[in-house]
Amino acid sequence: MTPATTPHRSALVSGLAAGAVGTTVLNAVTYADMAVRGRDASGMPGAVVDALADRLGLRIGGSRTEAANRREAYAALSGTVAGVGVGALVGVLRRAGLRLPAGVGGVLTGAAAMAATDLPAAALGVTDLRDWTAQDWLSDALPHLAYGVTTHWTLRQLEPSPPRGSTAVVDRPVPASAGLLVRAALLGVAVGGRSSLGLAAPALTGSSVAAAVGGLVALGGEVVVDKQPGTPSRLSAGGLPVRLLAGAGGAAVLAGRAGSRRFLPALAGAAGAAAGSVAGASWRASAGQRVPDWQSAVAEDVVAIGLGLLAARR
Repeated sequence: MTPATTPHRSALVSGLAAGAVGTTVLNAVTYADMAVRGRDASGMPGAVVDALADRLGLRIGGSRTEAANRREAYAALSGTVAGVGVGALVGVLRRAGLRLPAGVGGVLTGAAAMAATDLPAAALGVTDLRDWTAQDWLSDALPHLAYGVTTHWTLRQLEPSPPRGSTAVVDRPVPASAGLLVRAALLGVAVGGRSSLGLAAPALTGSSVAAAVGGLVALGGEVVVDKQPGTPSRLSAGGLPVRLLAGAGGAAVLAGRAGSRRFLPALAGAAGAAAGSVAGASWRASAGQRVPDWQSAVAEDVVAIGLGLLAARR
């Protein structure tokens, strides 16, 4: 093992561990909700397994009982993989320099885990997020928020402490410059087009290959999911808050890189995300009357990605 690979490997291991802790808490909150309300377990994970098997032309083998048991096991394993995988991604991004305040980082981590399970279900036609009630969103959001806060907190605890007796001077952040605020707002506009750009754009313009790969995977996944008919509107009750948080989080990352205070850039990023979300939805509705929706979506991909990379460049 060379010194150059040790930090990223350590970050990956820390992320996997934090994701495992967060997944345990998510399951505990979910089961507590079931115990209190006496509700059934969600059938969506199992339905996703069935839909994915159909898409791939696979069959879950065995007798009816064995197939049902395997289906339940695959559903549970997929949730564990998603939770641990998101933790690993956040761990690598954090070590690469994408360090967010505790509140913002916890919420964004939970939103990422929520998107990792809900968006594939919507893309496969298992559920239509536009039909979810407020109770549905609350039942899904609270366990994922618990996951995000726990995972982010665990990652912070696993970070190496500074050497005892260190006399290193910590630089104090400076006020945000006008240029930084403009870049934060532009990144927010890009996030209004593709929410993953909040973290993906800084990762792709950073110096870490691992972070860049993670950002590229997240962005590519959203680009594919965006083209599916069941994908909810970005202005829905579940879509817009995620974009506002992603805009604020991405802008906070830019401020951290510049050694600046994060509050005003985060506000600019959130405002830009709101404007970009409205503009993007209006563009898709207008362009969709003249050209196929996938063409207007690809045009939006190009503009959003270009704007995000421009805003996040070092």
